[in-house]
Amino acid sequence: MNTKLTLSIDEEIISKAKKYAQQKKRSLSDLIEGYLKVITTNIKEEKEDVSPIIRGMRGSFTALKGIDNENLTKALKNKYKL
Repeated sequence: MNTKLTLSIDEEIISKAKKYAQQKKRSLSDLIEGYLKVITTNIKEEKEDVSPIIRGMRGSFTALKGIDNENLTKALKNKYKL
């Protein structure tokens, strides 16, 4: 069952997120729901330990060659002070 949720988010971020969702042919609600599913589910990675932030990004974009999960995870943890 779907329930409405009201969020307070910076207008610029909302605008960028809507453009991103449109490019991916998904709704903003779908993107947010997918992210929330990832961070609220205990998914055990078979081959590697990946943070919920990285896991939530899977399928959202194509990473550049030469970028590994470990360094990306460290950079994101540092950026978001996790």
